[in-house]
Amino acid sequence: MKTSSDLFQVEREMEWQPAGNGIQRQIMGYDGQLMMVKVKFEKGAEGTMHTHYHSQATYVASGKFELNIGGETKTLVAGDGYYVAPDVPHGCVCLEAGILIDTFSPMREDFIRT
Repeated sequence: MKTSSDLFQVEREMEWQPAGNGIQRQIMGYDGQLMMVKVKFEKGAEGTMHTHYHSQATYVASGKFELNIGGETKTLVAGDGYYVAPDVPHGCVCLEAGILIDTFSPMREDFIRT
């Protein structure tokens, strides 16, 4: 498994990986302690409720999303963000097609293709 990204990530040179029905992701910069991931959602796509041991902070780059974090629900739009503590259940529904920029600490080893 590769443990760090290239120095530069050029979008047009990077592959999009399937991440669920109507969802794709691009792995951006990372090392063992940090990872940034761009996640593209089609309208109506659902990031199903899940947990992980990573801390997560996310920026809404575009679109409109209904987020559920630990049982609390809020609608967020471009310019907003959210934080998910380790092991807290969370998920979202995309209300208007958009992109989330996820950051994780430590890196999500499960996202790296071997």
